[in-house]
Amino acid sequence: MPALIRTARMTGLLYLALAITGGLGFLLIRSQLFNADDPSATLASLVQHETLARVGVAVELLVVVTQALAAVWFYRLFRTADRLAAGAIAAFGLINAIVVLVSAALLATALDIALDPVGDPAATVQLLYLTSGNLWGVGGLFFGLWLIPMGLCVLRSNWMPRPLGWVLVAGGIGYLLSAFIGYLVPDAQGVADALVVPATIGEFWMVGYLLTRGVRHHVLDQTPADRQPEATPLTA
Repeated sequence: MPALIRTARMTGLLYLALAITGGLGFLLIRSQLFNADDPSATLASLVQHETLARVGVAVELLVVVTQALAAVWFYRLFRTADRLAAGAIAAFGLINAIVVLVSAALLATALDIALDPVGDPAATVQLLYLTSGNLWGVGGLFFGLWLIPMGLCVLRSNWMPRPLGWVLVAGGIGYLLSAFIGYLVPDAQGVADALVVPATIGEFWMVGYLLTRGVRHHVLDQTPADRQPEATPLTA
């Protein structure tokens, strides 16, 4: 199997793992433990479902690992297409991994306080979970920022369908706008959710393309020198 295909498919696997762990941890496990309206219920959930809470922390750590590795592999995949944009994917992805790492530490601390209470455990646990959730919220900025250079790399390299590149760029911009709307206009949550739809489409399209195709077949017939993209503007 050509090296470029191997790199693309490994990148796709890591991106898929990131999507699975992110959805499992933030959307599923957190919703089973955290009650936004009742601190006492959140505390009781952590005590009664200690194993699930520990799994939640472990899953967030897996998000950190898969996000960091995916960022590195995207750089490895696209560095010959556009080194600056590839570096931006890696940088923004690693920053997002750090944000989630802090969130995982907060969840671990919440569990420690729930099992060994100090002060007002219900209020403290609730505060830690709220802070963790807001870290994911503001971290959406960096997730949006990593999609934009990813889309540019698709457009610059011509290794994948150009519409995929534009969808990723639009998704990244949508993620950025969604993060701001979520805090500036909290009643417009429906608008914020709609803005991330292109990102979701682009991510699953990218994962599917990386796993099934890797890169366009004609690229594999070129020499390494031929694979260097032409220095033409994106508007050409």
